[in-house]
Amino acid sequence: MTTQQAKSRFGEPNETGEGYLERIILPYPMRIAWDTDLVVKTMMCHMLVKSNFIGVFNDILAAYGPEAIKPLGIDLLGGCFNYRKKRNGAAMSMHSWGIAIDLDPSRNLLKESHRTARFARPEYKKMIDAFYANGFISLGREFDYDWMHFEIK
Repeated sequence: MTTQQAKSRFGEPNETGEGYLERIILPYPMRIAWDTDLVVKTMMCHMLVKSNFIGVFNDILAAYGPEAIKPLGIDLLGGCFNYRKKRNGAAMSMHSWGIAIDLDPSRNLLKESHRTARFARPEYKKMIDAFYANGFISLGREFDYDWMHFEIK
C-alpha cells in the first residue's frame, strides 16, 4: 500500500496515534523482541484493523498451539505502532498508522532473503498464511525482503 492509499483509507497519522489507535487483548503473551523478559498481553493498532489483528493471532494460536509459538519465536513482538518515515525514505511507514507489525526482527532482518530469513522456512507457512487469511501481506513472501514485516492490504 502506498502512503497516499494509507492516508485515504486510514486518515492522517500522528505521533501519538490519538483518534485512531485501539488496544487489543492478545490471545497469547508476546515478548518484546529487544528485551525478552518483558511480556505484553495487549497491543495498540488502528481501530479499523483490530479485528484483522485479533484474527491473525487467534489463527496462529489455533495452527500452532501455545507450546510451539515461543520456540518458533512467533511471540517476539518487534512493534506495531511507530510514527516514523520508512527507512531511507520520505514516505511514512505503515507502522505510523498501526496497520503493520514486525515479528522476530533479529532473525528476519530487513535485507535478508528467503535463503536466510527464519520466516522463509516451511514451519512458518501456517503463520504467513494466517496473515493473508486476515487481510495482510508479507513483504517477505511478496518481495523476498523484510520477512519480519506484515501489513494490511
